Amino acid sequence: MKKSLIIILVLIMSVPVLSACWNQKELTDLAFVMALGIDRGEDDLYHISFQLVNPGNVSAGQTGGGQGLPIAVYKSEGRTVTEAARNATKEVSRRLYYAHTNLVVISEDVARDRNLMLNLLDAFARDPEFRTTTELVIARDSTAEEIVTTLTILDKLPVTKVTKEIKFTEAMKGENKSVNIDEIIDGITGNGKEPIANGYRLIGRKEDASKATNLQKTTTDAFLAADGLAVFKDGALIDWIESNNARGIIWVLDKAKSTDITLKWKGKKNALSIVPIRSKTKVSTIFKNGKPVINIKIENEGWISEANTAINLMDPKTILKIEKLTENEIKKEVKSSVKEAQRLRCDIFGFGDLVHKANPKVWRKLKGNWNNNFADIEVNVKVNSYVRREGVRTNPFWSDINK
Repeated sequence: MKKSLIIILVLIMSVPVLSACWNQKELTDLAFVMALGIDRGEDDLYHISFQLVNPGNVSAGQTGGGQGLPIAVYKSEGRTVTEAARNATKEVSRRLYYAHTNLVVISEDVARDRNLMLNLLDAFARDPEFRTTTELVIARDSTAEEIVTTLTILDKLPVTKVTKEIKFTEAMKGENKSVNIDEIIDGITGNGKEPIANGYRLIGRKEDASKATNLQKTTTDAFLAADGLAVFKDGALIDWIESNNARGIIWVLDKAKSTDITLKWKGKKNALSIVPIRSKTKVSTIFKNGKPVINIKIENEGWISEANTAINLMDPKTILKIEKLTENEIKKEVKSSVKEAQRLRCDIFGFGDLVHKANPKVWRKLKGNWNNNFADIEVNVKVNSYVRREGVRTNPFWSDINK
């Protein structure tokens, strides 16, 4: 009797361990959602496009695979994101699975509507299966559906093309910055900083972007490209910042890894190209007469990647002049981007957060109307730039031809 009781107790204690697979998911029952496109339908319905991967058509290296298309896109509508997702199950034979979603594309129409945008972000942040580290971009002059249905030739999965493109253009051009859902939410809910997001555009013949023939050419009829930074205020998109002004923002945010700076030399345009190899930005605040003043200091090191003019790069004085020109160019871009943000009355740099940390008492007086105070704040920019090398040669190879 005692032995039987012990056996029963052991079995009862083993039940929690044996039930560990109660929530298992079979791979054959799952549809992996790689990207979501959010558009505005009629009567403010969410029109959602689900980019699903076709595993049999995508090899491990994404360079081979089957003969079919690498993705399938299903669409549905709903008054809420949840309703739209549930409605999609009427068309998809598997359970939609979001743990591998790497990209969310939001149309400009949705992004400009504060209520739609906030409700959308709440749905993403609330779902335990959805990762808020997912990249978020805004579709420009295109629908989100067009972005997620475009087929790409170099990367079999379009979502891979977008996320990698943002990563490399951030590193090489410095006009874009990887932004995820968490960062957008933090910017909306935090004090003293508004969020930004990358813009994305479909260029070319849009009607051919989702056709299989787009994969059968060395040059496609339509392709995706990063384009500008979307500026948010109070939870909604208010405007766009382009090219050099966008690069100025990246300088201030200390996210500039590399780019190309083109200089004029003795009246000749595009004479020199300078490529930064290291850059560090430090932003601080001081107070004058009780008012905050922002100081931006940038330390930059670069090399001369092109010299398209007669120039003596062996002369230290010439190098000093090039360094000064580079400093002036960076300073001009940064000041221009700050003025643009002040015109929009939108602190996308986080200056308010610096004021808060430096002097909480002053911040309490300013935070209620911070974006308007930000528009009038004094901002000083100082740049130190150094040329560390001139490439594998000094003077242009053709400089001695006519001597």
